[in-house]
Amino acid sequence: MDIKTRVENLRKEMKKQKLDAYIIPSADDHLSEYVSDHYKSREWISGFTGSAGTVVITTNQAGLWTDGRYYIQANQQLKNTGIELFRAADQGVPSYSEWLKKQIQSGGSIGIDGSLFSVATVSDLQKSFGEKGIGLNTEHDLISALWFDRPAKPKGKAFIHKVEFAGKSRTLKIDDLRKEMKKSGANRHLLTSLDDIAWLLNIRGSDVPNNPVINCSLIVNLKECVLYLEEEKIPQEVRAELESDGIAIQQPDALEDFLTALSDSDGIMLDPEMTNYRLYNAIGKNCRKILAPNITMKKKAIKNSAEIRNLKKCQVNDGIAMVRFIKWLKSNLEREKITEMSAAAQLEDFRKRGALFKQPSFDTIAAFKDHGAMMHYKATEDSNYVLEKKGLFLIDSGGQYLNGTTDITRTLVLGKLTERQRRDFTLVLKGHIALASARFLEGTNGHSLDILARGPIWKQGLDYKCGTGHGVGFFLNVHEGPQRISRIPNTVSIEAGMVLTNEPGIYQEGEYGIRTENMMLVKLDRQNEYGRFLKFEMLTLCPIDIEGISMELLTVDEIRWLDEYHERVYRSLSPHLDVDEKKWLKEATRRLKPLPGKRRAAY
Repeated sequence: MDIKTRVENLRKEMKKQKLDAYIIPSADDHLSEYVSDHYKSREWISGFTGSAGTVVITTNQAGLWTDGRYYIQANQQLKNTGIELFRAADQGVPSYSEWLKKQIQSGGSIGIDGSLFSVATVSDLQKSFGEKGIGLNTEHDLISALWFDRPAKPKGKAFIHKVEFAGKSRTLKIDDLRKEMKKSGANRHLLTSLDDIAWLLNIRGSDVPNNPVINCSLIVNLKECVLYLEEEKIPQEVRAELESDGIAIQQPDALEDFLTALSDSDGIMLDPEMTNYRLYNAIGKNCRKILAPNITMKKKAIKNSAEIRNLKKCQVNDGIAMVRFIKWLKSNLEREKITEMSAAAQLEDFRKRGALFKQPSFDTIAAFKDHGAMMHYKATEDSNYVLEKKGLFLIDSGGQYLNGTTDITRTLVLGKLTERQRRDFTLVLKGHIALASARFLEGTNGHSLDILARGPIWKQGLDYKCGTGHGVGFFLNVHEGPQRISRIPNTVSIEAGMVLTNEPGIYQEGEYGIRTENMMLVKLDRQNEYGRFLKFEMLTLCPIDIEGISMELLTVDEIRWLDEYHERVYRSLSPHLDVDEKKWLKEATRRLKPLPGKRRAAY
């Protein structure tokens, strides 16, 4: 069935249900960013394979809203489907709800599957559509009736994440959570976000590709917990350990019945951004609903001392794999056929040789030439470029290790570059160094720091249509909140113990893409009469390709930063390398020489 046929079949179902429009998001019923194949309804209806986006189908129009990471990809994948691309991050582009208000007449009806939308989103849609007298029906799962060969729900097994890695037992974490519940007057806490549950209970799974989580829900009561999880997905030894810590196991279907039975003597905490509307709607009418961000989200974001210690060891192993990969690539480029896909496979093989590696942390972005301009490109058999000794090769990858999660991007020089490529490579490096060198007062948010990375790029009239940095989980999701560094305003303070990425970029459509990404740990810089000042410590250990640099654009301080970073990379990784690898790394991290008389950048 092609995309146009799927859309037309959906319209027939809409007509039966008397719906004027239907909205299909990217989420599952846990509102996850990345989902198993069973939940890829938006991909099925549109053919767009990116991780973020919303499709809207009306009786005679169809649109996809996605962010700047996916503009090029979406434009290609939507060709001949009849679905229009709306570039959601661009100024002047209406949101899908604003667009629908113009398309649907007063008295019309819009349908959604309430289990795929958050409480907060449904509230916003009801308010927005209600202003024009448009109804929102949340009871319609129209996709299941049409998707005949839909993949089954995942059946991964839960396993224990040991305290030696996690740094804190589940009982202590739950005790901390209950203290916060009592402050809010709650005797129940509903958790449905998979990484929050995995972190709290020190369990992991394999239900979502590259994310070591398991599909489940959790009710934390003041004296016991109930984990809603299929019996066949929990091995006996895992069940025994959880039950010994006061965690009962029930079938997922029992959760809605439990919520419905809650009375006026109950107060249940839930995150309106992370709880689906169907579950919220099931809660007993007289039960007090305490809407607040998940308590676990902030606690999970601030890594404890054991997690930090483990993560630094993990970064050494990841750095070794990256060094071996880059050396292999540059040494063999003219000796054998290397493609985007074979390069990605070789990097994964190097990671597999390291201690405690489990799987990639996301699908590797291995992008040569113009593919690099597609921020979240994934090579296929049809698109797979053969690498040549010219231009730039962007590789964005990461690993899931028992002792941490990694995320790194390097743009590698494979051959001769144009002056514009060198300029752009150096501008990205300058932005990266500016953010990495930041000193800032406690209480500062990522929105305030974002301009540091964009400054050198903006001065050339360039920009990148995505965020600058995101939080990273600990053997959990590679994208983790609530902290982020982005142009999008947010009120979340950057705090000591948080981990963020630093990844400015320049993407020239049809030509090349450049991104330099390291993971950073937030730590205390100093404390004085003005307050507590914070700084970043680089966690990622891998050389930045100095062959791409235009030296005349770097200041002495920027050169010093890069030299000091490279000295640390060599010092940390060289004891684990053989003679040839050590020799290669020594050259790759060699000190740079400022141009004569150079004091500041002339750009």
